[in-house]
Amino acid sequence: MVYSEPDRQPRASGSHVPVTLADIESAARAIEGHVERTPLRFSRTLSEITGAKVWIKFENLQFTASFKERGALNKLLSLTNAERAAGVIAMSAGNHAQGVAYHAARLGIPATIVMPIGTPFVKVEHTRNFGATVILHGETLADADAHARALEQREGLTFVHPFDDAKVIAGQGTIGLEVTDDLADFDVIVIPVGGGGLISGVATSVKARRPAMSVIGVEAAMYPSLWAELRGEEPKVGGATIAEGIAVKRAGRLPLEICRKLLDDVILVTEDQLERAITLFATVEKTVAEGAGAAGLAALLAQPQRFANRRVVLVLCGGNIDTRLLASVLTRSLVREKRIASVRIVGSDTPGLLAKVSGVIGDAGGNIIEVAHNRMALDVPAKGAEFDILIETRDALHTEDVIRALTVAGFPPR
Repeated sequence: MVYSEPDRQPRASGSHVPVTLADIESAARAIEGHVERTPLRFSRTLSEITGAKVWIKFENLQFTASFKERGALNKLLSLTNAERAAGVIAMSAGNHAQGVAYHAARLGIPATIVMPIGTPFVKVEHTRNFGATVILHGETLADADAHARALEQREGLTFVHPFDDAKVIAGQGTIGLEVTDDLADFDVIVIPVGGGGLISGVATSVKARRPAMSVIGVEAAMYPSLWAELRGEEPKVGGATIAEGIAVKRAGRLPLEICRKLLDDVILVTEDQLERAITLFATVEKTVAEGAGAAGLAALLAQPQRFANRRVVLVLCGGNIDTRLLASVLTRSLVREKRIASVRIVGSDTPGLLAKVSGVIGDAGGNIIEVAHNRMALDVPAKGAEFDILIETRDALHTEDVIRALTVAGFPPR
């Protein structure tokens, strides 16, 4: 799902772009030595899986595990002494919050962060541990934003916007400088999109240095805010996405202005594709990606033909995923690959039946994780019993082997 033809000629940057290459280069000098210059690495295995030539920019290796540090620090460094003394306030679903909290503490600036009630616990806890005052308010980012704006006015604080701010955008754009410094030639850079601060900054720096390079954004299908606005449509958003870091109802006005001039395309990805991307980062690259961070790889999974044989840079923008959610995603991937399967067997309720079934599964190399025994189901004979058995196997073919062995032994699974 895209808003324009795939091979449209990229537009050159114009003189009216609100953030310039000079702004981004200035930001790079300001934040140098205070944020990580993250590695850009080629992934042979992901290249084989996707059909593209894939490089990964590991922004999850920042101290707060997200690119957000760059823009937050650049903004904080621009404050006057009076503004620093009064303190700052921000609203965020987590990564911007941590970036502001960490660097505000380093600079001795009091920080208050307003976060939606449903923000993952790991992000709330990390923000508090960095020394910020955390206020949980509202169900959405919009609710948190309204409360933060009220506190800004009431307490005389400086608002540090997560994306709709030129200093923040310039800080995020330093990623593009590093990519173009480290990689002599590439065809396209794929960037997750929430409010648009990251992609507008990177697009500005990449297009200024390499005008022919394509910049493609990725949004969760449940939150196609920039995708819709670039098509002249009203965004229709909502739902519980695994990519809560980019679940934004409307892109920032400043990023939107930049993206209209510089962006080549936006791709929408499904929850299943996001889950697969998180799993691939964990199992192939041995690195942790949150849903938003995995969106670039999800785009390659969604449209492999579009990226085939192209030199693609993926910005893995963050790794702050709740451990329970990560465990759930990885377990669901085993189910998706049929390495974990549930089989139902109906047989006579006689001593030793379960032992016989277990023996067949074990002899076939399967591992029993869980057994549920039900005698009350009305579709089971009165002298019968029903077993739901959760088994673990090597792969889908092995699962079929186990099911075949049960059938041959007289216990055909449902």
